[in-house]
Order: sequence, then structure tokens, then C-alpha cells
Amino acid sequence: MAFLYYQTQGNIVPGNEYLPAGAIVASIGKLLYMSDGNLAVASGTTRPTYLCVEDSNGKALTAGDIIAVNRILPDMIFATTWSAAASAVSAGDRVTISADGTQATATTTGGVLEVVAMEGNAAGDRVYVRVPAPEASGGGS
Repeated sequence: MAFLYYQTQGNIVPGNEYLPAGAIVASIGKLLYMSDGNLAVASGTTRPTYLCVEDSNGKALTAGDIIAVNRILPDMIFATTWSAAASAVSAGDRVTISADGTQATATTTGGVLEVVAMEGNAAGDRVYVRVPAPEASGGGS
């Protein structure tokens, strides 16, 4: 599966941004973030900031190739699937991202995707998630 738009505030989707990618395989619906000036696959506990909207047809890009992405906003809800059974996960929990950046995992430790709803908890069942804004760190005076 991939991360697909399910709901946005006012049905507004940000315009495409064209940014340099690392040596990744681009696919529509893959979660990405910026690392050392190039887009990289967001996985595990890495907070995604972009959604890939371009496909490289299974071919790895050359670092620096420009691809189309949409910036992820906190009010966006995405539909995806579980990469593994998620029987211990409930709405409101935060889960991590699969290694390929295309699914939600059942791991809650360090989760960056907030579960909004789910249509089941077996691997492959649909789940709805959002990427909440990073929590503000305590700070100065």
C-alpha cells in the first residue's frame, strides 16, 4: 500500500514542491523527510515532512534528482495499511513507519503517526493516521 490522502482541512492539498532526492526509489504515497539536502525515506521513528507524488517506476534515483512532493500538514489524515498485526494498538496511539515508508507498523515506542481510526488490526487492514506537529520542547524564559 502507500499513504493516500483521506481527509484534509477544507479539502486543501498543498501544491507540489520540487526538491532534490537521495538515491531512493520514488513511489506515490511514500513518506519522506529532508536529510543532508536530499529527500530520504522516512521510516521507524523518523517524522515525515513530505509525501512523494511521483513514481520512478522501481528505479533508484541518482542523488540530487528532483522529484515532486507535497508538504505534510498536521491536519491531514492518510489511509494506509498495517505492515503487521496491530492487536495491541488503539485509536490515539502513536505508531512507527515501515522500513519502506509505505505502511504503519504496530510498534508504539517512539511512534510518529497518530492512529485516528482503523478498519481492523490484521496485517494489511486499513488504518487512518495523521502526522501530528512535533511537540514543543520546554524552553527559555
